[in-house]
Amino acid sequence: MESYRFIVYLHIAFGIVALATFWTAAFLRKGSPRHRAVGKIYLLAMIGVLGSGVPLVLTMIGLGKPIPALFLTFLLLITGNACWFAWRAVRYKAQRERYFDATFWLMASIVLVAGLGIVGLGVQVNSMLLQVFGMLGVVGFIDAVMSQRRSASHPRWWLKEHYGAMIGNGVATHIAFFSIGLRNAFPGLDPGLVQNLAWFTPLLGAVAAGIWLSRRYGRPNPATSRIASLQARPAG
Repeated sequence: MESYRFIVYLHIAFGIVALATFWTAAFLRKGSPRHRAVGKIYLLAMIGVLGSGVPLVLTMIGLGKPIPALFLTFLLLITGNACWFAWRAVRYKAQRERYFDATFWLMASIVLVAGLGIVGLGVQVNSMLLQVFGMLGVVGFIDAVMSQRRSASHPRWWLKEHYGAMIGNGVATHIAFFSIGLRNAFPGLDPGLVQNLAWFTPLLGAVAAGIWLSRRYGRPNPATSRIASLQARPAG
């Protein structure tokens, strides 16, 4: 039990670093050396969060809690996938085909299948939480298909991929924070209400952030889009 408590504290510590660096990077000038440096710290902290989450899954299985274990496994999967996509989008911003490679589609497909499984589990146990978050795997795959199609005529396709993945990471980071913070700050509130606020508030915030960022950065310049389309067109 002491080792489990240590893992929980370690998980929380990595989460605090991730939350702090997430917002620090958000307010720094995009693409600046400080933004990139803080972003690297954030991704390292998220690796710590993901790594410490595995023993928590195993503990849930040992305690006879298969449904929470499956749900946490799914959350670790989609969060890890988002971290990986965020890093790859920047690394391969000049190599679009390298980004949308076979491994990309393999991971997107795994998340899709896992999401459908969580939706089915949610229907079986009558859990709206599982159904809604399971759909993130489905929506993520659809977005991957649309992003690949749009990228040929969008010179800043990688930026949308990057901030889209980081929004997903932000959802996971804030859910973890609110799940603990709200419960401790408002111990008298109904546990069901606290759970819904902790899980759905970050999700709604992510939708709003995605719309705002798409309007600011996601619309390609007509001239540069035409040049990108001509460059992507095969010769002859």
